[in-house]
Amino acid sequence: MDQIPRLSEVLYVGLCRKIGTPTEVAIRRDVLDMEEMIKKPVYNHEGIAMMKSGSYREGFRMKSSDKDTMFWICNYKLISDISHFRIYNTSQHHIILMEDSDTPPGFVRLRLLTSKHEEYSLVKSCHVHFNGGIYISSSVWMENSFQFQTSNESAFLLTDFTLHGPCTTSYFKFIEVDSALCFATICSSKFLRSFVERCQRHAWPPATVLEKILRNGCHCVAVGSKIVSTSNELEWRLSFSQAEQQLVCTMSHVQFLCYGLLKIFLKEVMKDQQGSLLCSYYMKTTMFWIMQYDNVTWHPNNLLDCFWKCYKFLIHSIYRGVFPNFFIPQNNMIMNKLDSETRESLLQQLYQYYRMGVSCLLLSPTLSSILESALSRPYLVLSFSETVTDIDLCGQREIFSLVFTTSKLSACFHYLISIDEVSRLSISTCQSLVLQYCTTNTLVNLAFEMANNTLSSTHKDVYILDRMICNMLKLVAKLGPMSYLLYLALYYYRTGRYDKTLPITYLARQRLSQDFIMRGFFIFERQRYKEDVGNLSMSKRMKIAWVDNVSVLNNILYIEELYLEQFVSQHNGGALLMIPPFVMVGMLSVLSHYRLGNRSQCLQSLTDLQTLLLYDDGTYVPLELRDLSWQILGICQHVVGDLSGALRSYEESLRQESFQGIKDATDIRKRWVKGQLDRNI
Repeated sequence: MDQIPRLSEVLYVGLCRKIGTPTEVAIRRDVLDMEEMIKKPVYNHEGIAMMKSGSYREGFRMKSSDKDTMFWICNYKLISDISHFRIYNTSQHHIILMEDSDTPPGFVRLRLLTSKHEEYSLVKSCHVHFNGGIYISSSVWMENSFQFQTSNESAFLLTDFTLHGPCTTSYFKFIEVDSALCFATICSSKFLRSFVERCQRHAWPPATVLEKILRNGCHCVAVGSKIVSTSNELEWRLSFSQAEQQLVCTMSHVQFLCYGLLKIFLKEVMKDQQGSLLCSYYMKTTMFWIMQYDNVTWHPNNLLDCFWKCYKFLIHSIYRGVFPNFFIPQNNMIMNKLDSETRESLLQQLYQYYRMGVSCLLLSPTLSSILESALSRPYLVLSFSETVTDIDLCGQREIFSLVFTTSKLSACFHYLISIDEVSRLSISTCQSLVLQYCTTNTLVNLAFEMANNTLSSTHKDVYILDRMICNMLKLVAKLGPMSYLLYLALYYYRTGRYDKTLPITYLARQRLSQDFIMRGFFIFERQRYKEDVGNLSMSKRMKIAWVDNVSVLNNILYIEELYLEQFVSQHNGGALLMIPPFVMVGMLSVLSHYRLGNRSQCLQSLTDLQTLLLYDDGTYVPLELRDLSWQILGICQHVVGDLSGALRSYEESLRQESFQGIKDATDIRKRWVKGQLDRNI
C-alpha cells in the first residue's frame, strides 16, 4: 500500500464517519456524565452507588459496544491496610479488609472485619469461614447477586435475565445491558504504587488525571484467578474501570480512532479464527502501553503507522507469553489462559497478518469500504464537516436512549431534588438538554403515578390534584420534545375531557407533519431543518423539532383501551409499551370523536390511521412498533363497531415481529371479535 500518509488521512475521515467525530464523541460522554450526576443522589438514597462502564461509556457506538453498569452497596467500605480501620464510623459502615498477601497479582480476598449491625442479606448469604475469619465468597456472590438483581425493584424495566460471568445480562428496549454488583474502595494507592511511579516517570497521564484516578479508587469484582487453588472461590479481581475511563478521555481523537481501529480489526478480521482468544480489553491495554512508552506521532496522516506499532506490541506480548495489566504489571493477563499449543496457533495467525502489512485491514468489511476507494483513486482526499443537523441527530440519539423512568413516587421526588441541585452547576449546552429531558420524563411519571395512587375523596381534593397534574403535563408540553404534548392529551382523554383532547391531537398532527421534524434519528428534509430551526438554541430545537415515542409504563393505567396490552406485556416481562406519536394521535382522535358522537370525524380519523399503517415505509411507524400499532388500529375499529376490520388488523399485528410481548393480548382480542361476529350471524 503506497501513499501511506494520504491513506491514513482517508482512513481517519472514514473512521470519523463510522466511529464518530470529535464533537459526537464529546456529546456522548457529556450525556452519560450528566445522567450519572442526576442519578447519583437517587441511587444513594437507596444505599446504592452506580457507574457506567464499557466501550459504550467510552464513546463508541459500534454494534459490539458493551453497555455495562457497575453497582455497589454504599455502607460497605473496603480498606487495603488495617490502619485505615479508624477512617470510618463502624456504627454506620461495614469494614472489609482486602488481603493480597498470598493471592495472585491483581486479586484480593475480602475479609469482613465488622458485622455487628444490620447487614445486607445478600452479603450475609456469601459468608465463608476461612483461616479463623469471615470472608465473602466470590463464587457464591456471583450466583446470589444474580437473584438479587433480577428481583430488585430498579430492574423492572429490564427483561430476559441471564448470568454471564460476574455480570447479569438483560435487555432494555432490545438493547443488551450487563450489570455487575461489586464492592468499591478509595484505598487503592497500595496496589498502584508502581503505576504512579511509572506515570510520573513518563509524564503520562497528566498529573491532574493521575490524581483523579487515585481519588476515585477501584472496584472488586466477583472473578477469581485462573490458577487452580482451594481458595479460588474467595478471590476477587481488582477492576480499574473508572481509571480506564479517565485514560480514554485523555486520548486525542486520533488515539481514540486508533483504539477503535484495533477493536474493528479484532471483531472483523480475527473473529472467525483466533479472535475468541483475545478481547477488546487487550486492545485497550495495548493503547495505554503505547501511549505511555512509545514515541508515536499521533496525527491523522500517521494513523496507519500508529496502528502498526500497536499491532507489533500485541504480537510481541503474545510471543513472550507476557501481557502485563497496565495498572498492575505483575498481573500477566494471558497466564493460564493460553497453553503453548493455543499460543502457537494464535501467533501463526498474527504473523500471517504481519506479513501482509497494513493491507490486512482490507480483510475487514468496514475498513475495506473506506480504503478501497482511495486505493483505486490515487488522488482521492476525503473531508468531513459537522453541521447543526449532524450534531442534533447525535444529541437526540444519545438523550432519547436515557432512562429516567421509575415505578415509585418517592423516586420521582428524589429525581426532582437532584435536578434542582444539578441545575445550579456549570454544565454544557448538551448537558442542560439532558436535564430538561430528565425533568419532563420525571414530571410525566409523577403526574400519572399521582393519578393512579390518589386516595382523595372530596371534590376539593380531586380538583386540587387534577389541577396539579394538568399543570405538570402542561409544563412537560412546554419543556419536552415536541411529541410530549400528547401526554396531556392522554390525561384529558383518561379523565373524560374529550373536547380538550381533540385540539391537542390536531395541533400535534400539524406539528408532526412538518418536513423539518426529527423522528427516529432521521430528518425528512435536512436543508429545511437547517433553515427553519438551525438558528435557534438547542433547547428550542428539541421543543420544536424533536420527536420521541410515547412510553406507557405497564404498571400504571394511562388509557383503559390499552389495559389488556399492558397487563400481558407485564406478564411477559415487559416494563412499558412504546407508541409512535402519529399512532397515538390517530388513536386519541378516533376514540375522542366516538365518545363525543362525531360519527363522520371518527370514521375519517380511523381511515387516516389505517392509511398511515398501510403505506408507511418506517418513517412514522418503526418496524419494532408495528405490532402494537396494528393492535391499536384493531382496538379503534372494534370500539366503533367495524368487527371485520378489527379482525384483519389483529391478524396483521400477529404477522409483525413481536417486539413488545403483546401476542397473547392479540389472540384474546381476536376471540372477542370472533365471538361477537358469531353472535351477529
